[in-house]
Amino acid sequence: MTMTHYMSLLADNQPWNLILFMAIPVIFAETITVTEFFILFTKNLKGPLRTFNRICSILAGLYFTGIFLYLFPTAFVPLTVNGEWHTWVDVVAVGFYLSGVLFLLPLALLDLGLIARKRSEEEKLKLHFLLVSGFLVVAHIAMIFGMINPEIVSGMAGMNH
Repeated sequence: MTMTHYMSLLADNQPWNLILFMAIPVIFAETITVTEFFILFTKNLKGPLRTFNRICSILAGLYFTGIFLYLFPTAFVPLTVNGEWHTWVDVVAVGFYLSGVLFLLPLALLDLGLIARKRSEEEKLKLHFLLVSGFLVVAHIAMIFGMINPEIVSGMAGMNH
């Protein structure tokens, strides 16, 4: 069975790639989400839980930006230039995975106070929730398409596989 490059990345160098490229970002996002629910329901915008939430958000954003900066030039660009994608499913899986940076980097910037400075705490919390939710959506799309066998879908024009 042929695997998408997303799944190959996670399967290689076990268990390290799985931990580095999936477990750490997803555990951060799920931790942020759960703590965000508690913050929203208690309306406690200060305190240790919010501090923990902010620390996780900053670390997640910076960490995933590092992943993006590593994988984009070493995987995405060469796969595209050399026409080595395993059908459109592969492009979707890797593309959605890498698009996580569009949500996690702003999340870190928000909690570092570098964006949305003039918004109220409630508005920032709403934006925070939307950003972490957006990451979870694109991460799950990447996981779903990443698990599809590229051989079961029709090929893309100009691709060798």
